[in-house]
Amino acid sequence: MTSENLIHLILLFFAYAFLGWCIEVTLKYFEFHRFINRGFLTGPWLPIYGSGAALITVAVDGLAPLESSVGTTFVVSFILCGIVEYMTSFVLEKRFHARWWDYSRKPMNLHGRVWIGNLILFGLGGVLIVELFNPLLFRLFGHMSLRLREILAIVLSCIFAADYGMSHFVLKLVKTGVENSKADDTEAINKEVRLLLRDRSFFHRRFAEAYPEVIYKTERITARMEAIKAETERLRMEAERHAAEMKEELTANLEPTARVKNTIIEKQEALIELLYREDTASDEMKALKHEVEEKQAILQKRRDLLPKL
Repeated sequence: MTSENLIHLILLFFAYAFLGWCIEVTLKYFEFHRFINRGFLTGPWLPIYGSGAALITVAVDGLAPLESSVGTTFVVSFILCGIVEYMTSFVLEKRFHARWWDYSRKPMNLHGRVWIGNLILFGLGGVLIVELFNPLLFRLFGHMSLRLREILAIVLSCIFAADYGMSHFVLKLVKTGVENSKADDTEAINKEVRLLLRDRSFFHRRFAEAYPEVIYKTERITARMEAIKAETERLRMEAERHAAEMKEELTANLEPTARVKNTIIEKQEALIELLYREDTASDEMKALKHEVEEKQAILQKRRDLLPKL
């Protein structure tokens, strides 16, 4: 890669980081009806967008000799941006004990870090980057002298580095506040973090407002969530067992009375056969058995007559 190409890549990074910031700010304005300076950095840029666009540009250019089509660009953008978003979420959560976005309730999501809707948008966005925006930006760069492009890339990089240093300091403060919190739910920790940052500088307060939906995940919260999950599973199993018992009881109560009586009679007859012995039976037992047989004969005659009636 030549120095000129590297300069173009840096400028592309900042251009798309700014465009991504504009998109996020606009979306959050419609959601919360107020301006929210999105991102970890104070400046108007979101590195995740710039990184994704730069990676797409490099990957598509690298594949151009082998395969060059809109479909290829879509797939490359789909995969690369998905990896970038997933890894960004994973690293930030592990390092700062917080999940800055969560797609767990979205369809076809992966661990709540990415979901199919965003991935499709990433694919379409990659196509627009390669086919529409990159040519326009490269044409704009062509109207600028190489020296000017170098100065612009260096100045933006220096400002970005200073912004990152300050923002990283704020994040470390947030991390310390989260780790020292005794709360066992993310809403309580969120309030504590806001109080921690409220009386500090603009940079601290800005971060507290940037992610109003942040989900903090400490060991205490994780343990509590596991306990809730186990209790939910126990209640589910208990409900299933109770439902099965109610079904069995309801089935028994719905059995027709005539069938219940017949079952009792059949069981009594079986019991009599087991207990009665002709050679040891008393005269009273023989008389009772004879009476039962007579009654059974009467019932049988009635059953035989019913079809004829």
